[in-house]
Amino acid sequence: MQEDDEIFVYTGGDQVVPRNVRRVRIDKSVKFIAMEAFTGRHNLIYVEFHDGVERIEEFAFPGCTSLRSVKSLGVMIIEGGAFNGCENLEDVEFNSLETIGNYAFMNCTSLRNITMPSLKIIGFSVFDRCEKLLDLDLPEGLETIQERAFQSCERLRRIAVPMKDDMIANNVFLNCPRLSTVDLVGGIHRTVASLHLEGWRNEMKDEIYRINQDLPNIRALDQTAEIQQWMESVIRRINYYKDEHIAILKEATTLLELALWKANLDEKEEDSFGERETKRAKVDTASEKNEGRITSGASIVIKNLLPFLQLE
Repeated sequence: MQEDDEIFVYTGGDQVVPRNVRRVRIDKSVKFIAMEAFTGRHNLIYVEFHDGVERIEEFAFPGCTSLRSVKSLGVMIIEGGAFNGCENLEDVEFNSLETIGNYAFMNCTSLRNITMPSLKIIGFSVFDRCEKLLDLDLPEGLETIQERAFQSCERLRRIAVPMKDDMIANNVFLNCPRLSTVDLVGGIHRTVASLHLEGWRNEMKDEIYRINQDLPNIRALDQTAEIQQWMESVIRRINYYKDEHIAILKEATTLLELALWKANLDEKEEDSFGERETKRAKVDTASEKNEGRITSGASIVIKNLLPFLQLE
């Protein structure tokens, strides 16, 4: 193996990483990549992580202009500026990642593919100026996208996001002139499909897809505000219909309970006819069983069926 292709083993601590390093393997003992550990290593093309690495600290890899892909199953936190300016970075995959700090992937102008299924928090300007990013699928568990997170992603045309109130901060998609499609991830479509009336379902579908009709005609400066207002409208309307849905279910279960009790009374009246004395023991036994069955049926409807039919 030639010297340029040798793998450097990173053990953390005060270890100095050679300026001309090309390939790196993270030692099994390392739990975090230290601040500025690989800053400006322009020749670095490959980093082999292990699943025990949990955190990448601030400015760990900025300016690694030859790095093309990063994959880690264990990293949960990427701190600020960690990969800032990695201009040839195309693919990133972090299966356990929950938090990305400010500017972490800013100026990664070749970034195309992002896989982060556990992501919860996207910091300020994280993907600012990721010019090659076309499609973005964010996970259902996402909680916060801070300001300017996707600013100047000029080729971004589609995003998929969960429907959550106050999740998107101001100017998240500032200067994204090609953004034209917003898809929703999570249970919103199941909830709409379960609404009681077809008219409600149709109105909700129209409201959900309205954004994709309006967005292409909105100025790039106003797109984030339009998405925020649309989300508020969808959430407000779906909550209204969920309340109406529950009210109808409660009314229906009340009527069903009354019908069950009426059936119980009718059976008792029928039992009052005939030979009461000779069949008293049998009648009493049957009545007890019927009453238990009817009472149990009402209880099941109220306690179990109603919650089951309620919407998420």
